[in-house]
Order: sequence, then structure tokens, then C-alpha cells
Amino acid sequence: MHVTGRCHCGHVTYEAEIDAAGVGICHCTDCQKLTGSPFRVTAPAPQNAIKLTGAQPKLYRKVAENGHYRLQYFCGECGSPLFTAGEGDDADSWGIRWGSIDQRDQLKPSEQIWCRSAVDWLGVIGELPAFEKDDP
Repeated sequence: MHVTGRCHCGHVTYEAEIDAAGVGICHCTDCQKLTGSPFRVTAPAPQNAIKLTGAQPKLYRKVAENGHYRLQYFCGECGSPLFTAGEGDDADSWGIRWGSIDQRDQLKPSEQIWCRSAVDWLGVIGELPAFEKDDP
């Protein structure tokens, strides 16, 4: 699926061919800390299927829970997370952060990983009352 995307401020923009069937949720504690949320949603894409059309993102490198280095790409202006990738044998497969994708309303996660780190209250989300609010 062809997608376009951007960071919150629009400084970093991109287009990509993603595997829409491979969109997944990660519950690891690294994703929780990086998002300030209980999980992160990511769309997979080969590195060569991502084309930057705006400014270059900044890069942060850290050892993940599995012991492998992960590269976290983000906007240097607004801090929005954009991509993740591994190193070595893991460098060809990138993850595009769902929130940065313009067509995210068409992307439904099909799998979850690191579920042992999932917060126990996620199951009650559908039971909470919904309030109508305008988007900012």
C-alpha cells in the first residue's frame, strides 16, 4: 500500500510502500517509554521502499529489551517518532510509526508482540464511556 506521512510540524515528510497486512502493536516497555502510551503501532516496510521528501530525521540508538540495537528516527524540530530499524541483518526491515502515516485510518493492526508487558487495563477501554469532542 502506498502511504505518505509527516511529523507533527511537517518538517520531515515521506512516502512509502508498506505491508498493510503486517501492521502490529508492540507492548514492550521501550515502546511505552518512547510513546508515553501503553503501546506503539507500527507498519512494516523495506528500507528501500521509504523515500524522504522533506528534511532528514534525527537518529537515536539504543539497546532494546531483546538485546539488539534499535535505531529510532524522529523529527529534530517537534520530536515526533517516525521510523524504527535494526542494525546488521535487521537493517533492511523498517517500521513506520502509525501516527505519522496520513492514511492511518485505513490501517488496522493484525498482531501484537511483547504482550507480557501489556498493561492489564487495556481490556476495559471498550467499556469506558465515550464523549464527543472536536479534534484540535
